[in-house]
Amino acid sequence: MSFAKTLALAAVITFPAVAEAKPPLRDVKEIDDELYYIAIANEISEFCPSISGRRLKAISVMWGLRSKANKLGYSDSEIRSYVDSDSEKDRMRAKGEAYLASNGVTYDNPNTFCTLGQKEIQRNSAIGVYLRAN
Repeated sequence: MSFAKTLALAAVITFPAVAEAKPPLRDVKEIDDELYYIAIANEISEFCPSISGRRLKAISVMWGLRSKANKLGYSDSEIRSYVDSDSEKDRMRAKGEAYLASNGVTYDNPNTFCTLGQKEIQRNSAIGVYLRAN
């Protein structure tokens, strides 16, 4: 096979892999959003004594998210890097604190967490499904 044909074949074989480059996990909405909902629910359950987190449900969903990420081509080490990343934790915390503040929640008043948590539970929202009233 000539050099030109070999080069052309190599380009055709490798081009799809380049075209299918994975976005960062933070940009995979169905994974990032679900982790965000779980994080908000966890924060509500930590600060509101009358609401508990549905931890087994959250763990089950997180295993499903891992499986989904694996099916999308992300390795376990890529997933772990995303979950353990300080910058991702900071980004998620800032996003969560903005959501809480926009809903009248303040860390000085735990009742505001309870009010939001009850609202989320009653709406059966994406956050509310990870919460239950005690």
